[in-house]
Amino acid sequence: MTTTLEALEHCYEKGWTDGLPVVPCTQEQLDAFLATVDRDPGETVLAMPQINRAITVRLAAINAVMAGCRPEYFPVVLAGWDALREEGYVRKGIWQSTTGTAPLLLVNGPVREQLGLNSTGNVFGPGFRANATIGRALRLTALNVLGVRPHELDQATQGTPAKYTCCIAENEEESPWAPLHVDEGHDPGESTVTAMTMRSTVHIEARHTSVPEQLLTDIAGTVSRTGALIHAGISACIVLGPEHARLLAGHGWSKRDIAQFLYDASFRSRAELDAVGKGAVSQVSRWRVPTGHPDGEVDPGPDPDRDGIHALSSPEAVLVVVAGASNAGVSAVVETFGPRGGRPAVARVQPAGN
Repeated sequence: MTTTLEALEHCYEKGWTDGLPVVPCTQEQLDAFLATVDRDPGETVLAMPQINRAITVRLAAINAVMAGCRPEYFPVVLAGWDALREEGYVRKGIWQSTTGTAPLLLVNGPVREQLGLNSTGNVFGPGFRANATIGRALRLTALNVLGVRPHELDQATQGTPAKYTCCIAENEEESPWAPLHVDEGHDPGESTVTAMTMRSTVHIEARHTSVPEQLLTDIAGTVSRTGALIHAGISACIVLGPEHARLLAGHGWSKRDIAQFLYDASFRSRAELDAVGKGAVSQVSRWRVPTGHPDGEVDPGPDPDRDGIHALSSPEAVLVVVAGASNAGVSAVVETFGPRGGRPAVARVQPAGN
């Protein structure tokens, strides 16, 4: 008879873990997970044709079990895969990037309360099974099905803790605005998952001012930091703490106003770009390179009277959501991959029978 410890060690020996213990999957557990959705177990939820590998509903379920999910979490896991497929970056091999990208899942709607997803204090941290295991299910699947492993297909130079798990819920109850899924045309009573490919998370300590422009200029300084400028333009998800959200909304600011201000304030002069060797863009790769680089071309700025560019590719490249606790005036900038600017990738959570 195999003991629990022997089963865990077998998973380690087979390389089926992310470095942490996993739950060995039995047929009974697999059947319980598959019963929560009306999806064919053989259906492909996401494929990476460049490596000839694909994730099926069944394989996603096995890894959700291993990640420690409860069966009722599985519809959210599948919605996460649906949103990532729509976003499109995974199929382009971005999870293999040297920069160390990771998936960020943002959950909206009643499923947050039903599953106990954290949307308030320590929202990016540990302590909540649903957040931790739903996000982890995606990473385990990437390792075990797609083979995106460190020192192999995963070429991350340093990586990010978000590669273990990164799943948060929006704090709809303390937000002064409509939640993200409603902005995107969903009914408030629907549950959704929005997927983003992220690079890093940087926190903003701003408990010193009640002036909206000062707060947003502080945030813009982090959004447009030169270290984030890799391509011609960047994008960001601004996760406002409830205090900052109420401050801005109380002065009449909408999410659109915030995005426009951050875009305008993301201007970096050519001198600042030249100082870090990013004054031009490669005509081949579209990566930023020094002015005078053989492949480089100086990208024109938005204003003929100012020599420089906006770090953000457009106001639409800014996504504003509310999460965290009302206790310290802290928000976060999540640096997302690519210029973006289109509608975010939002998928509906569809349990069996819905």
